[in-house]
Amino acid sequence: MEENNEKVKIEEIKEDNIEEQVEDTENGIEISNDVIAVIAGVAVSEVEGVASMSGGFAGGITEVLSGKKNLAKGIKVEKSENSTKIDVNIIVEYGTRIPDVAFEIQNRVKKAVEGMTGFKVEEVNVHVQGVNTDTIRKEDVDEVEENIND
Repeated sequence: MEENNEKVKIEEIKEDNIEEQVEDTENGIEISNDVIAVIAGVAVSEVEGVASMSGGFAGGITEVLSGKKNLAKGIKVEKSENSTKIDVNIIVEYGTRIPDVAFEIQNRVKKAVEGMTGFKVEEVNVHVQGVNTDTIRKEDVDEVEENIND
């Protein structure tokens, strides 16, 4: 029982000091833009309505050749001393409400990056690069046909 209390106290100390540790480059702690991009990428991938990230031609070739999924694909990070700006490029699923998807991405990315790094997220800019129409459901097609016939 005493061991659990010690773990809780250590976790509380870590949480209290995380902001100081992240910003303290004198002690050798520095978070790269790639780490922030991966954190943001994981947060974006959890949002319903996002078909994929849009990383451009070079990113697609790298992913195919390496066989690994690039979690930072489609994300650009600009970092200053203790704040960051993040650009997210996505492709949305057909039929989703784009403003709702973008708002959810902004909230999740901000919460994830600030929680894990201690950096203040000044901006999360969502750029919709396309719409995935491969997932159009039969109900959607029927609805469009009904609207055309009316």
